[in-house]
Amino acid sequence: MIKDAPGAQPIIPGQRRIAMQYIKVDEALWASSMLPEGILARWFIASGDTIKAGERIAEVRVEDALHEIVAPADGRATIVATANAVIEPGSILATLDFQSA
Repeated sequence: MIKDAPGAQPIIPGQRRIAMQYIKVDEALWASSMLPEGILARWFIASGDTIKAGERIAEVRVEDALHEIVAPADGRATIVATANAVIEPGSILATLDFQSA
C-alpha cells in the first residue's frame, strides 16, 4: 500500500479512486458581451445523472445568445446552480465525480 500524504487513505496499486472536478461557465462566453452576467437558462440533466464527455448538459444565456455547456469528462454530475440563476464568468454550475487511475 502507498500513502499520498499524512492522514490520507492508503492507495492499493491498481485500485481506482474517485476524483472531482468543477463544471464552470467558460469566461470566453463574455468576450463580446457588455453585460457582466448571464442566466443559466436550463439543465438537460438531473442532479445525480451519469453523463458522458461532450454530452450537452446545460444552456446559458448571455445577452441574447444561448450557449451550450458540455460535459468535460464522463462521470456523475451534481448540480450546484439552479435553472434561471444569475451567473458570472467562471461560475460553478455543477460538480463531476469520476474514476481516476
